[in-house]
Amino acid sequence: MRIITDITNYIFINDAPEKADIIFIPGGSNPEIAERAAKIWKQGFAPYVIPSEKYNVNRGLFPDTKTKKELYSGDFETEWDFLKYVLIKNGVDEAVILKENESCEGGTYGNAFNSRKVTDSVGLVIKKGIICCKSFHARRCLMTYQWAYPKAELLVCPADVEGRGREDWHTNEYGKDTVMSELKKCGEYFRKALDVYINKE
Repeated sequence: MRIITDITNYIFINDAPEKADIIFIPGGSNPEIAERAAKIWKQGFAPYVIPSEKYNVNRGLFPDTKTKKELYSGDFETEWDFLKYVLIKNGVDEAVILKENESCEGGTYGNAFNSRKVTDSVGLVIKKGIICCKSFHARRCLMTYQWAYPKAELLVCPADVEGRGREDWHTNEYGKDTVMSELKKCGEYFRKALDVYINKE
């Protein structure tokens, strides 16, 4: 069905990695996104990695990993601590992992703009960045990080999680609800950012 194909192509971005200045990881409790980032870092595509997020403001704490509990069990204070643990366990040098564990309210917006504060504070000029996120989150991450880094070229190299990937989202209720929610959020985010995008042209 064309409408499913159109929605899939819009939401699910998947770029090939290229040489970049940094790898961004928006907050989350799925280790797959940090595993993807670690693989890209080990291939030499970027010198730094910046996981992001304190925890979901509605929960008030880090809830535990959603998947692969047998590999990544532990007591983590924040999503940043958890993602850092996954990165190190997958071969990333701790010295190249930047710290952004303040964002809580604002979700993806907080991840992007607090990451910008961190990169600015350490003097990093981001001309090209790679975003490693959940695959259904790809379009909204691109919109929001582009909002925070309007002059940068951004690539999205995502990971599928929990039956909500490009090929299977429309085959289960969880995937359908998630992707429809993302469509709505993309509209809300883009409306807020639209003037910024236009003014940067």
